Amino acid sequence: MGSKNKLKRFKENETFANVFQPTREEIFNHFPQKGNWHTYFKNTNPIVLELGCGKGEYTIDLAKKNPDKNYIGIDIKGARFWRGAKTAIEDQLLNVAFIRTQIELIEYCFAPDEVSEIWITFPDPQIKYKRTKHRLTNLDFLKKYNTILQKDGIIHLKTDSEFLHGYTLGLLENSTHEVLYAHHDIYNNNHIPTDVVDTQTFYEKQYLEKEKPITYIKFKLNF
Repeated sequence: MGSKNKLKRFKENETFANVFQPTREEIFNHFPQKGNWHTYFKNTNPIVLELGCGKGEYTIDLAKKNPDKNYIGIDIKGARFWRGAKTAIEDQLLNVAFIRTQIELIEYCFAPDEVSEIWITFPDPQIKYKRTKHRLTNLDFLKKYNTILQKDGIIHLKTDSEFLHGYTLGLLENSTHEVLYAHHDIYNNNHIPTDVVDTQTFYEKQYLEKEKPITYIKFKLNF
């Protein structure tokens, strides 16, 4: 994407009521939406996050299929989720919002028990050992998610990375956390929940065209 297009999208994001772009200072000095997301959505429906939402297609599709839930896509690259934010406005989806921030700051964006569900869709697996701290399912990130999730909150990990699938599954099974479902090739399994396969990201469709297995884990945290 050219720099001019990026700048144009950044500017347009600033005009979207469904986009929040707090500075780090605003994040650390109490982000005003923290604890007030139900006020923004004007309802008390469950709040669902998509971490590393990219273009926001997963967030948008889930929001269309589940109008009784509120969806928030989070990504540091605003030029990417511009498409999702614009689509939400064009389609009058009032149960969608986006936050431009780093995922490691998530606990500053939401109050305890404010989130009911988290989707982690096709994150960078960060395979090198020195990149372990950046894996979105490492222990530090799970603790952050635990601070904002409701008691029975659900986390979904959907990835083409067998490495990340195995790493996460091993971490969960060697702890007190509860694995509700896990499979290493969900499109070759007759018992997968429909909401897992009916919604696909841009990259997921490419992986499927190449016949690359897609893995999935559904779990609860218990610290």
